[in-house]
Amino acid sequence: MKKKMLVAMVSVLFVLSMVSAVLAQQKAPAGPPPVVKDMVAKAKAGIQKVSAADVKAAIDKKEKAVILDVRDPNEFAAGHLPGAINISRGTLEFVVFNKITDQNAKIYVYCKTAGRSSLATKTLGDLGYKNAALMDAQFEDCVLVQREME
Repeated sequence: MKKKMLVAMVSVLFVLSMVSAVLAQQKAPAGPPPVVKDMVAKAKAGIQKVSAADVKAAIDKKEKAVILDVRDPNEFAAGHLPGAINISRGTLEFVVFNKITDQNAKIYVYCKTAGRSSLATKTLGDLGYKNAALMDAQFEDCVLVQREME
């Protein structure tokens, strides 16, 4: 009886330790590695940047511009700026020419943290789009612009 009880307790302890190991591995990532942070910083240094307030002012003036959301489709579906089009960062090079045919169009690019949008804005320039600008803001700031527009 004592032997069965000991085996049961050891088994329970083993299962609990495995569960805690799995949970420890599921913690949120600490952010991108330094090499990615450097890529974003370099991209950001070489592109035009505007604030969320600048974009709101352009919209208020009815400026002809494309608002480009480069988040993934599920993020876009959960909420986006009015009139924005969605081309995820991962498909930008393959889709943009069909969705934005005028390479002289004014394009305001945004995402959740300005990381993907920095890379996307640089890529647009590399692809020949002459007036792409990064909306240098967190998505929460973009939502504030949206609320002010309503």
